[in-house]
Amino acid sequence: MWKQRFFALLLLVVGLGLGYLVYHNQTTGAKTFGLGLDLSGGTQLVYKADISGIPSADVADSMAALRDTIERRVNLFGVSEPIVQTEVGGTLTGNPEQRLIVELPGVTDTERAVALIGQTPVLEFRLRKLDASTSTSATINDVFEPATITGKDVKTAQLVFSQSSATMSEPQVELTFTSEGAQKFADLTGKNVGRVFGIFLDGQPISQPVIREAIPSGTAVISGAFTADGAKELARNLNYGALPLPIEIIGTQTVSSTLGDLAVRAGLYAGLLSVLVVMLFMIIWYRIPGLMASLALAIYIAFMLALFMYIPVTLTAAGIAGFILSIGMAVDANVLIFARMREEMKSGKTAAVAISDGFARAWPSIRDSNTSSIITAVILFWFGTSLIKGFALVFGLGVLVSMLTAIGVSRTFLRAVGARGNNSFIRFFFGSGVTF
Repeated sequence: MWKQRFFALLLLVVGLGLGYLVYHNQTTGAKTFGLGLDLSGGTQLVYKADISGIPSADVADSMAALRDTIERRVNLFGVSEPIVQTEVGGTLTGNPEQRLIVELPGVTDTERAVALIGQTPVLEFRLRKLDASTSTSATINDVFEPATITGKDVKTAQLVFSQSSATMSEPQVELTFTSEGAQKFADLTGKNVGRVFGIFLDGQPISQPVIREAIPSGTAVISGAFTADGAKELARNLNYGALPLPIEIIGTQTVSSTLGDLAVRAGLYAGLLSVLVVMLFMIIWYRIPGLMASLALAIYIAFMLALFMYIPVTLTAAGIAGFILSIGMAVDANVLIFARMREEMKSGKTAAVAISDGFARAWPSIRDSNTSSIITAVILFWFGTSLIKGFALVFGLGVLVSMLTAIGVSRTFLRAVGARGNNSFIRFFFGSGVTF
């Protein structure tokens, strides 16, 4: 008995700790919930991908590569909890098209968002010709050979600072090449020691160093009259990479944050009211088991909010609706268990035996019903759009966590109460409804 009470007390402490942690982080701003576009306001961009130049068998892989590239750009843009996804539009009209949807919470400057996401800087490495023209009217092509290495050969770029005494703390951009790019760079520098090696961005010279020796390390440094912000921006632009498919923007939408405030406030009120009503019903109808289920429900809510904050889960209005729905479903398993307990007690079993048998006999029904709900959530998440995905994710997580709280937490609390015997007092407080 003491073990059950110890574990019950431990669960209560964990639940209170999670609740306090969520409250403290949210109120102090140390860690907040990630809100989707419909709640925090921002910009939604819809692009159409041109797949005319690729085989139909490669469309899915190309769209996945496009999504990953744009997602890297958005993350470098510094947007909190962006959503980048692909979908097929126009299927009902008989003219399907591949679309890319980018949601940027908190970004309301649509033109800047479009410019930064759509920007594809052209990075080129060119050797200076041995017989380069010295005319002031000479073009880049007159002075430098065609590019042998481009931005496609660059894996990553990052801001670094020079450590030499002559240029202490000079901002630079360090490039790390892909395996193929590293081999190109090693061969080119090894065969052209002493020659000028120009680095150009969008046709403008950035740096024109002299090759001192072969560079087999697969890295290079772009130096020049950079400020820290300028070097950081260049590194970000280089990390954007080239798009695997041409894209054309076909729609933009700016969502006001006023809608988000109203939705969040309404969602909080609805959630709080639903919790209170559910707990009140459980306590009145199921008495002591209902009280234990209400405590388990409180732990469930604290655990779910902690998951939302630390995974993190981007909450949309549909996601909040899914969470509120999951609150009712969180006690659904307890209703099945308590109904079985009632039947066991009617057959003459003691409350302790009825609790054990009630959980054991209700488990198959709980398992099957929750499995079907999880399958539905997975299908909705896999095939749904952004709003449906938010609902499906929160709902699916809620079903999984509710199984743990209904089976594990509620049973621990009931066993910790230590019901003994089968007298009328025990039968009333561990029964349900108006009569047995």
